[in-house]
Amino acid sequence: MSGRVVVVGSANVDLVVDVPRHPGPGETILGGELRRTPGGKGANQAVAAARAGRADTTFLGALGRDDAAGLLLASLERVGVRTDLVARSDAATGAALITVSTDGENAIVVAPGANELVVVDGDAAARLAEADVVLAQLEIPLETVLAAAHARRRGARFVLNAAPSRELPEEAWDAVDVLVVNEHEARDLARLPEAADGAPPHAAAPGATASDGEVPDDDPAALAARLLRQVPAVVITLGGRGCLVAERGADPVAVAAPRVTPVDTTGAGDTFCGVLAAALADGAPLADAARLASAAGALAVTRPGAQDAVPTAEETAALARETYETVGER
Repeated sequence: MSGRVVVVGSANVDLVVDVPRHPGPGETILGGELRRTPGGKGANQAVAAARAGRADTTFLGALGRDDAAGLLLASLERVGVRTDLVARSDAATGAALITVSTDGENAIVVAPGANELVVVDGDAAARLAEADVVLAQLEIPLETVLAAAHARRRGARFVLNAAPSRELPEEAWDAVDVLVVNEHEARDLARLPEAADGAPPHAAAPGATASDGEVPDDDPAALAARLLRQVPAVVITLGGRGCLVAERGADPVAVAAPRVTPVDTTGAGDTFCGVLAAALADGAPLADAARLASAAGALAVTRPGAQDAVPTAEETAALARETYETVGER
């Protein structure tokens, strides 16, 4: 791939413990050995764009001056991510506390640390203006996300992975070209006032059936239809069921997930987002980009960790060809 991607987001050191099950309120359980690995939604997505998506990738983020920062920089640079726009501060590098149950599901608590200091300065704005795709999430200040979106050149796409879920101002909705959310995030956003009937609509979605305030929890198409009133395109990830791709003026496309045995779902969604951005930067249609991203995300869940689990471009392409007849070499 030859596209240029700038990922604006968080970088964390992940502290991971395998557990027989996730503890309940006030409960203590014994887990396995503590693992310390590179993570953070932004850094994960940058690694995926560079490694599995094979894009020219820059990461714009912030780290402390501790040993965790060295771990993260080494992981990014090992796969060719450009890190010259990573700021350093006296704040601690961000950290994520993660438990992983025997079925591969995870529970995560994040201490943002230096991630709260990510900014778009002159050098960053210049690199953003060169990108084909700008990809961001919501683990950094929203004003930084908006500044990155506004710095992109005309024709470049802004992809927002709206995670963790939060209310978005109209300015954010207006900036998004492609919204990527899981089912929980889609439900949250579809119920917010900005996306409700009677709010300033952008465009009606084909097949929209949800009435005022009624969005079926188990109907991704209805959720996508509601969200398409705010953004031109939506991808709703559905875990082992794949994803739903919806664009204004077109019928939704259901993308099945390759069948795999999950080991650890940590970072799988980030792998999906990074590969999706890289494929879009290379000129792939959104549905084809989602197929490649689904293949990469499926491979990622078969391995422990976040960045360490990202597959290679060759592995991703092979599984995509095996699973989806319409996806070939690009």
